[in-house]
Amino acid sequence: MRHAGPPDGGGDGAFPYPGAVRDAAGNLYGVTFAGGAYGSGAVYEVSGGGEETLLYSFSGGDGAQPDSVLLLDSKGNLYGTTENGGNDQCGGTGCGVVFELSPQSGGGWTETVLYDFCSLKSCADGEEPGVGPLAMDAAGNLYGTTVFGGTADEGVAFKLDAARTESVLHSFTGGADGAIPVGVILDSRNNLYGATLEGGDLKCEPKYGGCGVVFEIVP
Repeated sequence: MRHAGPPDGGGDGAFPYPGAVRDAAGNLYGVTFAGGAYGSGAVYEVSGGGEETLLYSFSGGDGAQPDSVLLLDSKGNLYGTTENGGNDQCGGTGCGVVFELSPQSGGGWTETVLYDFCSLKSCADGEEPGVGPLAMDAAGNLYGTTVFGGTADEGVAFKLDAARTESVLHSFTGGADGAIPVGVILDSRNNLYGATLEGGDLKCEPKYGGCGVVFEIVP
C-alpha cells in the first residue's frame, strides 16, 4: 500500500475507526481518530488498487478526533462527526461537530462544519456525537446521536435540516428510554431506530446503569 504522508508519527493517519464506505468505483473512505497533519485525525481514501490518499486533516476548530463511519451521498459528499473540536466548551477541547467533506472540480476536498455541539446552554443540544454513522433522508436532513448532553446529560437524538438548524428529537434520561445512544438508521417513513449502551433494565447490570435498549423514534 502507498501512503499519502510519512507513516512515522501518523502523518497518513493513526488509529483508524472501524468501518469504511465504498463508492461506485470501488474507492473506500474512512477516518482515523488521530494522526494527520495536526495530530487531530484525518479522512482518507483507499483506491481499488490499495493506494491511500489523505483527503483532510482536522486541526481543532474544524473538529478533532473523528469517530464514526462516514456517510456518502449520491454527489460524492462525505458526512461524519468528531468527538472533540469545534467551539471552546467542554474543557477547552471542544464538544464535537458534524462535518461535510465535498470534492472540488479542480481537485482536492473542502471541509464545512455543519454544526458545533454545546451551542445551547448546558449542552441541551448534545455533546460528543459519534460512534454510529449519520443517516440522511430524501430531503437531505441529517440524523444522528450524541453520547452526552441533553436535559439529563445521557445523550440525544438530533436532526439537522437543510439549513443545518439542529433540533433535538429525543433527550435520553438514563431510565427506560436508555442512555448513551450510539447511532441511528432511518426507514422509508423517516422512523429512526438505534440502540443505547446503558439504561433500560437496571436489574441486569445496576453497576453500569443498565444493559441498554433498542429504541424507535417516530416523527
